[in-house]
Amino acid sequence: MRKKLLAALAPAALLALPLAAPAAMAQDDSETYQAELAELNGSGGSGSLMLELNGEEATITANVSGLATTFMDNPYPHVQHIHINGEGQCPDMSADKNGDGIVDTVEGQPAYGKIGTTLSTSGGTGPEEGTNVEIAPSGGSYEYSRTFALNGDTLESLQNGTGVVVVHGLDPSTLSEEAANAKSNLVPELPLAATSPALCGTLTGSQMSQMPEGSVDTGAGSTSGMEEAWLIGAGGAALAAAAGGAFLLRRRTDGQR
Repeated sequence: MRKKLLAALAPAALLALPLAAPAAMAQDDSETYQAELAELNGSGGSGSLMLELNGEEATITANVSGLATTFMDNPYPHVQHIHINGEGQCPDMSADKNGDGIVDTVEGQPAYGKIGTTLSTSGGTGPEEGTNVEIAPSGGSYEYSRTFALNGDTLESLQNGTGVVVVHGLDPSTLSEEAANAKSNLVPELPLAATSPALCGTLTGSQMSQMPEGSVDTGAGSTSGMEEAWLIGAGGAALAAAAGGAFLLRRRTDGQR
């Protein structure tokens, strides 16, 4: 009788182990980062960005609003990047070294670093595309979504906490006369306003990939955390059942002695 009970309980205990293992593997293979984008240089804009990383592949989604809308009767291009290897933070107005009333992108580099990845709408995503306005999102408000492989420098910067998202492009009419009339210190063919930072936010590890309580979302990214928790819970329940059965078995066999 004792052998039969033990044989029946063994599968329950074994089932618990493969349930928990895939959850741990899935958690190790994916990471999520988030940046809340605050205005710089009085841009009046705001936004947020989510980066879901699986190995080297990143799915990046962003929502931006309140920025300069048009330039020379065309939608205003807003070049945007993940900056790396700086101090991992956004600059304040003390970085305005030449006193023209704004922090231009060169003055901001000690805080947020150089361009690591260009968040372009198409084509290349390397730093060499950093000032290519033809593949930048445009307009005062936009939604951005793209999946591509991150380069090694940007991946390393995410891991060490120095990744910073910067969206560029200011309305010249809101700047001082000196800044409004100046040429970009990166691309002389462009005005300084076009390459100066308008939004900035530090990328930090996020739990937003988990489905919030009370919401229903079937997307793989938003429910993965809940699924993992359920699997771990199910595994724990199986182990508890097995342990409880073993305890009862011991009491019964002890009583029969």
